[in-house]
Amino acid sequence: MSNISDNLLKDKKHIHFIGIGGSGMFPLAQILHEEGFYLTGSDNNESDTLALVRKMGIPVTLGQSAENIEGADLIVHTAAIMSDNPELIAAKQSGAVVLERSELLGLITSRYSEAICVSGTHGKTTVSSMLTHVLLDAGADPTAVIGGKLKKIGGNGRVGKSETMVCEACEFVDTFLKLAPDISVILNIDEDHLDYFKTLDNLILSFTKFCDLTTRCIIVNGDDENSVKAIQGQNKEIITFGFTDKNDYYPANIRHISGACSEFDLVHQGEVLCKITINVPGDHNIINAVAASIAAIKAGVSPAQIAESIVSFTGAGRRFEVLGEVNDITIADDYAHHPAELKVTLEAAQKMNFNSVWAVFQPFTYSRTAMLLNDFAEALSIADHVVLSEIMGSREKNTYNIYSKDLAEKIDGCVWFNTFDEICEYVLSHAKEGDLVITLGCGDIYKAAKKMLAVQ
Repeated sequence: MSNISDNLLKDKKHIHFIGIGGSGMFPLAQILHEEGFYLTGSDNNESDTLALVRKMGIPVTLGQSAENIEGADLIVHTAAIMSDNPELIAAKQSGAVVLERSELLGLITSRYSEAICVSGTHGKTTVSSMLTHVLLDAGADPTAVIGGKLKKIGGNGRVGKSETMVCEACEFVDTFLKLAPDISVILNIDEDHLDYFKTLDNLILSFTKFCDLTTRCIIVNGDDENSVKAIQGQNKEIITFGFTDKNDYYPANIRHISGACSEFDLVHQGEVLCKITINVPGDHNIINAVAASIAAIKAGVSPAQIAESIVSFTGAGRRFEVLGEVNDITIADDYAHHPAELKVTLEAAQKMNFNSVWAVFQPFTYSRTAMLLNDFAEALSIADHVVLSEIMGSREKNTYNIYSKDLAEKIDGCVWFNTFDEICEYVLSHAKEGDLVITLGCGDIYKAAKKMLAVQ
């Protein structure tokens, strides 16, 4: 649990966010802005999120420098901000309180008696979004911190008046160990962030520590071997879910109605609770819906209310988000940045009756690309055509001597380009009517999708 005092915010007048456009920072800014704090922020890149921040009336500086923190008595930064960042250096020298984003999130979760923290290597944003959607429809009025934009709340975060909070719990550099979960969800544990964890066993151990922080109940994927390992020795309530009837909750009579629509019976220990229809593609989203349903039930929502609500959930921002069409070519965007995520997303795409599927992928971080190179090649090869941008290094320097051409060489017919303009020109001159073009990655590759749509 976070050791940051809840009193810390009480006398603060001006809070500054370094990297306010980040998916984890924006919802916290939304919450504190709604609570009446004066906020400022900075970021290095223009984004749709920064536009939303400015729309809220929060001053944002593009570029990071020491003078940006002037007047702030609390400064928040993400774990991705490097130690030589001039703004962070100035913050630590200023005498103001400096918090890493997860510490602030931990402080906020500790205020709620029913903090539902959704963890896992993949699927956190979708499940958090589904759960928030259902809770809102049921009148539960939750607070929420989500890693993607949810149309229903007009962003990534909201302040509710109830004791329920929905929160993504990210394992990156152990940030989820700063949280105060009452109910924890573990969706899966897959090899990721190995630049930090080094081994899969270390990663699993961190999830065990996350379980140790949980006060009431752990909802865990019983089909996922690594997740089951993580909960060994826990003496709190354990609820399992998965595709098989060995789990407490599972889907039965699964029917794929159309490209994005599936229905199934939600079963609890042999008893059918309700029939659920989802309008997000892929078998992985069936399991995501089961996990979200269990968390909603634990928060007091009836199965009938869940079934009535979840049918209207059409996804979170950047999660197989169909953006539009150009020349009868469908343009979509997805946050997938790990081989396992690419695999389920592209498999879902291939089942949706498009003529051809184009994967336009921006690798994110040199370490992940280097360590999982063959896995990336295998997953991307599910698409009919693959186009790569150069790697977005983010917080890293390229000590791995890895480039997109190294990945391209492992994929038949793959091409790569340095700029989004080149990518757009190539894709639109080669894709045909009835094709799907899906941009993939957690960086700014969505800008390529928007460039394509702008060509009319």
